[in-house]
Amino acid sequence: MGLCSSLLLLYMVLVCFVNDVLSGRTSSFTRSEWPSTDIPLDNEAFVVPDGYNAPQQVHITQGDYDGKAVIISWVTESEPGTSEVWYGAVEHEFEHKAEGKNTNYTFYNYKSGYIHHCLVDGLEYNTKYYYRIGTGATAREFWFQTPPEIDPDAPYIFGIIGDLGQTFNSLSTLEHYMQTGGQTVLFVGDLSYADRYEYNDGVRWDSWGRLIEKSAAYQPWIWTAGNHDIDFRPDLGEVSTFKPYMHRFATPYVASQSSSPLWYAVRRASAHIIVLSSYSPFVKYTPQWFWLRGELKQVNREKTPWLIVLMHVPMYNSNEAHYMEGEAMRAVFESWFVHYKVDIVFAGHVHAYERSYRVSNINYNITSGNRYPVPDKSAPVYITVGDGGNQEGLAERFSKLQPDYSAYREASYGHSTLELKNRTHALYHWNRNDDGKHVPTDHIIFHNQYWASNRRRRSLKKHRKFPGHASLIAKYEELFPVLV
Repeated sequence: MGLCSSLLLLYMVLVCFVNDVLSGRTSSFTRSEWPSTDIPLDNEAFVVPDGYNAPQQVHITQGDYDGKAVIISWVTESEPGTSEVWYGAVEHEFEHKAEGKNTNYTFYNYKSGYIHHCLVDGLEYNTKYYYRIGTGATAREFWFQTPPEIDPDAPYIFGIIGDLGQTFNSLSTLEHYMQTGGQTVLFVGDLSYADRYEYNDGVRWDSWGRLIEKSAAYQPWIWTAGNHDIDFRPDLGEVSTFKPYMHRFATPYVASQSSSPLWYAVRRASAHIIVLSSYSPFVKYTPQWFWLRGELKQVNREKTPWLIVLMHVPMYNSNEAHYMEGEAMRAVFESWFVHYKVDIVFAGHVHAYERSYRVSNINYNITSGNRYPVPDKSAPVYITVGDGGNQEGLAERFSKLQPDYSAYREASYGHSTLELKNRTHALYHWNRNDDGKHVPTDHIIFHNQYWASNRRRRSLKKHRKFPGHASLIAKYEELFPVLV
């Protein structure tokens, strides 16, 4: 090995070593510039498009299993209008038309506008499409980019946002994300926080839809439902659950043979993404349990090596807020996650950031006595990103002693990005909103669970030749056996 190559390898190992040592801590930083109060309704962040019955609250999501379709959704306030979408691959030239449907709903004393959902399918991969909705002078035009073809080495950038709400902190998170180059948002639940208002004010669902349009009209947001999206108010005569959420936000659940819009799966680029519902039955023999068992069996890591799970309630959480609320789902599903070598589990709910090491607690039961999580190279990394910026504020009370499974935790606002490079490596960043500025704070390199582990170990052994390298790697493996 040449001197330059040896020095480069040593530098990379040192960087990994230092980053992981620094990440095994609790940050003392807390952002406090803006109060956790919602933006006033007359603020420009919620501007209503000009013109009678103009389409508003435009957002898209993936419309099929493999990324060759989108569902385009929007609202018209005064009358149904048309549910047509005109689209094409040349700006201002709309060769094709898709026909959607519209619906509306009432919630106590609120009546929604007309909510349109239109499936646009048969698209080409890796193509920019322009689309137009509405008619006449109030028609509006947007665009989106389809993902690359399903391939194990297809690069792609996901943003991860949770518990967003509609405060100035929320707006800061959204604007910072839009500067990252992210191509699709993985949203881990708790959208508008309209339920924080008297009668679960539907007007705050409308304002939230206008807030996110600047991103969600141009790239898919993959939806996960949270507790603030349940909207269960029997005292008001509203006894169904997720009523506003399911009327407003379509999901491609049928394409993955799910029986509910609340749990489903999509494949995008090199990732297989599974969305679970923390607030639907999930124990043995329930529909969600049967569906997940079947979905995990058909994951093809040869085509989509990155296996990512989204849920709202974290399975591992060392914050006093919502402590142990994810334990029931962990007891049911964690062994499956380990068996199928899930790469990452993203969750929200706790209004802070936390990343775990690769650990599992699958050997625990009420008689075994093995009650502590242990390092497990087959386990996912669990990441909580419930720090989007909503009006409930930050969860600042972590446990005084940081658990061994917790790699980094911080009570401040932010979002994450996951950049899939190829079948073996991905770059992950958590970005803090530091008093209005974008600050990359926690970052690691993920090695794919299916492809990279054996190859990485062989590579490390092969290059243990120049002075100091062997002892450094040995120390690294001793301190961080889960990440090597």
